[in-house]
Amino acid sequence: MDNILESIRQELNRIADPLIVEGSKRYFKENETVRMYGIKTTQVVQLSKTTYKMISDKPKNVVFGLCEELWQSGMMEEGVIASNWAYYHRKFFEPGDIHLFERWVFSYLSNWALCDTLCNHAIGTFVEMYPEYLSTLKKWTQSDNRWARRAAAVSLIIPAKRGLFQDDIFEIATLLLHDNEDIVQKGYGWMLKAASHKHCEDVFNFVISNKSTMPRTSLRYAIEKLPEALKKEAMKK
Repeated sequence: MDNILESIRQELNRIADPLIVEGSKRYFKENETVRMYGIKTTQVVQLSKTTYKMISDKPKNVVFGLCEELWQSGMMEEGVIASNWAYYHRKFFEPGDIHLFERWVFSYLSNWALCDTLCNHAIGTFVEMYPEYLSTLKKWTQSDNRWARRAAAVSLIIPAKRGLFQDDIFEIATLLLHDNEDIVQKGYGWMLKAASHKHCEDVFNFVISNKSTMPRTSLRYAIEKLPEALKKEAMKK
């Protein structure tokens, strides 16, 4: 199995582009915490898919063990591959996996790209499979770790688009309502925007009832997909 990781790292080094590393600085406010080879997202996703075929028949402990080694590198592209592999192995998810996912959230997330890649797909899918662990996301909203707080919201982006977990989404938005971190404000605003696909009026009512104290960043994200008349009403001072 070590040969797989070695070949992945050789390929990442081969296609690395210093110009992408330099250009990424405008996307990450916490640039000092972002270590990367410098590879386009599409290339990393393709590499994830290609290499997963080599391990798709392996037991979950083997696959997740490889993911752990990728995370430990601290390199963003390796974290993306780990997140993708975990999602691709979703048919093997079990309730106890929440402990591993939680450890990854608290130990390895250091920028919005890794947070969203892990949470949108692997953790979001896990919660759909085992909704009793929505309580874990709510617990994360009270963490001192800003990435855990963002994870609490962005893990529900895809379920929200499907109209799922409406009450839980508004509860998490309420718990994060006055968060001081811009990255968390954007996260729960994005969650509300996703929920507006199926629950437009409810999202509008939530925004209106909280607009006097809701950060403007969150508000703007939340109303982005609302009908124009509702957007104008929500934006009124």
